[in-house]
This record gives sequence, structure tokens and C-alpha cells, in this order.
Amino acid sequence: MQYKANYLSINLLHKNTQLIRTEAERLGFDFVGFAKAEPLDDEARRLEAWLNQGFHGKMQYMANHFDLRTDPTKLVPGAKSVIVLMQNYFPKENQLDPTAPKLARYAYGEDYHHVLKSKLKNLLRFIRENIGEVDGRCFVDSAPVMEREWAKRAGLGWTGKNTLLIRPGAGSYFFLAELILDLPLVADDPIRDHCGTCRRCIEACPTEAISPQGYLLDASKCISYLTIELREEIPTEFQGKMENWAFGCDICQEVCPWNRFAKPHNEPAFEPHPDLLGMKPADWQELTEEVFQKIFKKSAVKRTKFEGLKRNLKFLNKEG
Repeated sequence: MQYKANYLSINLLHKNTQLIRTEAERLGFDFVGFAKAEPLDDEARRLEAWLNQGFHGKMQYMANHFDLRTDPTKLVPGAKSVIVLMQNYFPKENQLDPTAPKLARYAYGEDYHHVLKSKLKNLLRFIRENIGEVDGRCFVDSAPVMEREWAKRAGLGWTGKNTLLIRPGAGSYFFLAELILDLPLVADDPIRDHCGTCRRCIEACPTEAISPQGYLLDASKCISYLTIELREEIPTEFQGKMENWAFGCDICQEVCPWNRFAKPHNEPAFEPHPDLLGMKPADWQELTEEVFQKIFKKSAVKRTKFEGLKRNLKFLNKEG
């Protein structure tokens, strides 16, 4: 009798897991992984060492809520599972003028926070309607969740030498989102690291933000940090090293051999504003706040605000 009960319980876990996976894919997520919700003890020690070295720069929020960041049961009491979802954002087309200031590809379309949060809420609603009363929370890079660690645990990829999540056969141009639930599900197995002896991302980074051994990023030197997170003037030590990036940076992804497998996304919300890709250097230098509000109305570029983007463009102009 006990054997039959255990069998039925395991069968229900698999059924619920597959039900969620199918709905997540229907909602447009490209890949779905499941991990057991438990404290990230090893990751907590690495995070503490990273913070102690000051690699987070002026991002003080990275040091806040340390216990929440490393233990999902503090975010959702009684948490049993972490569902990790991947959404492709690789564009069909890139900026047309190679001499124009560059945007990281993730910022071409609408702000992913809003797009993915809406899908996550729909998925959570589906779970409650089809499985039962489940306590859970949605996360899209807006709360203390170590998303790449959870993606790795959920078998969606490995953490590359550039510290980004890389999925075999797909690359790294993906957004990550998470659902933390008090619902037990079947966990996926992690996969091994496939970076091997490759050092392309390390050697290509113009600001030497990636450590010589890889797997460690000094965010305070990263172009993405300098052009987005840093609110002060960009330090002069980075003059001549920005390689024309005005918002974010894709260098370590562009040189990664795994991104030869990248395929264009199928999310209409991530399509760029029709005027964006054709902008020439003069268009950027003469950018007005009115044009900024029109082109980047729903874009993540609004995070740096008009003044921040103009600061970045001014810094690039000095390089030129």
C-alpha cells in the first residue's frame, strides 16, 4: 500500500512538472528548468568574497539582503522548487552603421522586465488554476535572486568564463526569470562546463573586467556597469577602451563560439523601434530628449535616463 502511495506521489510530481513545462513553452519561453529550493551555501561564500573585493563597484544593492539572495525559503516560506525560464532576445538584425554608438542587443526592444513579468504572472495563475493553491513569487532580475546559479542548478546551461549562462546549442543571448514555489516538482540535473581551454572572452574584453582565469568578473570595470549602473562620470582610465558602446556591451558574447548557434527570437515585444537600427553617428550626437522618449519609450535604455545616455555619448565622443 505504501509502495502504491509513493508511486502515485512520484507520478503526480512528474505530471505537474510536465504540465508546467508545457504551459511555459506555450507562453513563449524557450527553455524551462527545475531545481530544488535550498540554501546556496557554496554560492554564498563566493558572493561574500566577491563583495569583499569590491567587484560590485557602486552597486551597493548587491550587498543588501544577503540572506534572501542565498536562501529561496526566505523569499517564499516553505519553498520547495525554483522554476527557471529562458527567453531568447537575439535580434534578426543589428544596427546598420558600424560606426554608430552601439547598444547591447537586449535593449533593442521593450524592457524585458515588463514582458517577462507578465508571462510569469500568467504561468503562476495557470499553476494555481490547474494544480491547486500554491504559494509563490515571480522574479525578473528585480529582487535578490541569484538567477544564473539557479539556471545552472536547473540544468539550463553552465556559467561561462565570462560569468554568463551559456546553453549548449543555443548560446547566451537569453533573459532569465524565476518562479519560486512551495510546490514540490521534479528537479533537473545540472550539465557540465563546456568552455574548455577557450579564452576568447577574457582576451576580447577591452577593460580587462574578466579575470585571467575566467569565471570572475570585476563588474566595476565592465562596460555594461560603466554605461548603465554607474551614476557618476565615467573614470578617465577607461578612455579609449569603450569600443563605441553607449549602453551595455556584447563583446564577450560576440566572441563566444557557442553564440554561433544563436537564432533570432520570436517575441514581437523585442523588435526594435523602426528608427533605431538606422541611426547614424550624427543622429546619436544630436539626440534630443524628445527623440529619446520616442525611440526608447518602452526600452531598458530609459534606465540610464536621457542625461545618462548623453553622458555616455559625450565620453565616446572624447575617444573619437
